[in-house]
Amino acid sequence: MLTRKQHELLMFIHGHLEQTGYSPSFDEMKAALGLRSKSGIHRLISALEERGFLQRRHHRARALEVVKLPETAPQPRVSLAQTGGAAGFTPNIIQGNFGARLQGNHPAPEAQAVQLPLYGRIAAGLPIEAMNENITQIDIPSAWLGHGEHYVLEVAGDSMIDAGIHDGDLVVIRRTEDIENGRIVVALIDDNEVTLKRLRRKGASIALEPANIQYETHIYPAEKVRLQGEMIALMRRY
Repeated sequence: MLTRKQHELLMFIHGHLEQTGYSPSFDEMKAALGLRSKSGIHRLISALEERGFLQRRHHRARALEVVKLPETAPQPRVSLAQTGGAAGFTPNIIQGNFGARLQGNHPAPEAQAVQLPLYGRIAAGLPIEAMNENITQIDIPSAWLGHGEHYVLEVAGDSMIDAGIHDGDLVVIRRTEDIENGRIVVALIDDNEVTLKRLRRKGASIALEPANIQYETHIYPAEKVRLQGEMIALMRRY
């Protein structure tokens, strides 16, 4: 019999594998379960391995395989659709062909939607305010949105791939400068370069942290960085 935390982690990993095809990072698992350290995740994974529910493929990075699911267990409290806390981010993911929506068709009646501007790909040299020509409108489920102004950007590159954010994904951004440490943000650097990274404040400096070990974290004086919003959801087109 599994403990509640063991069951929650197993179901979270299972849901992540079902929706993305790869296992979540330790930061994502830690945030989803509300744990403060990765050591707790290590202990839970080891316990699930010992009980025959999980298997690690040691020759591959981030490779966890769900061997079996419990027949009876407590109802899990976390899922891939949660956004997590400041320590990490687990994106809302809608999978499917969004081409029809971009052409103006409406979503299913039960999924009430609002239209948000799709400004284009995040790229150097284009502040968000400058992306104001030939803007496409895209339908977004209204349940995703809270108060305030929102917009959509297309991701360019693989610097956030370990956070489940791939090249070509569409990210929904809530426009704000009041953002908690650890959230994924759109940041404008030196009024010139726009980037999507995880926010880490360090004293009078701001670190913009990628989610890919092939990229370096860059640290800037706070006055050189202007936050243009935080990511609240993600959509993937096939």
